[in-house]
Amino acid sequence: MANREALRELQGRLAQRLQLARTEARGRSWLAVECAGLGLLVPLATAGEIFPVGTLVAVPHTQPWFLGVANLRGGLHGVVDLAAFLGLRPPMLRDAVREQQRLLAFNAQLGAHCAVVVDRLSGLRNAEQLSAEPDDGQARPAFAGAVFRDAQGRRWQEIDLVALARNDQFLAIAA
Repeated sequence: MANREALRELQGRLAQRLQLARTEARGRSWLAVECAGLGLLVPLATAGEIFPVGTLVAVPHTQPWFLGVANLRGGLHGVVDLAAFLGLRPPMLRDAVREQQRLLAFNAQLGAHCAVVVDRLSGLRNAEQLSAEPDDGQARPAFAGAVFRDAQGRRWQEIDLVALARNDQFLAIAA
């Protein structure tokens, strides 16, 4: 029970910092999340609300990484297992969602009624906390942005939700 309380407090603090970061006129800022051990940075301008993973309604004949639809604040959103979509692990079962996993909704201004399941929230990051890695020349999908390192040496991959929402594979949920 104490873990749930602490998690709610963390979510509240993150929501406040997220709102504050959106209104501040400073450098680039990201929401840091983890998926299958990979650190991902989502630009704050494209991130929407964070929700606990609630009831997901299955949609037949869809990709294994498409977990179904969820009612988020009265609107239906498609829910994607981001780690499975990225090929980081096999798709999880709808019933196997862990307590610390969260739904990250896309910003409503994107017009994509979608949310992705992330394994863990890791707070907020700004440009002053990260150093850009040189481009390694490897081919990456259009939604994979720059790679950064933090002061502890952890690697973070930027994910552009606008480009992800327009990705052909992401849009092709039918199996």
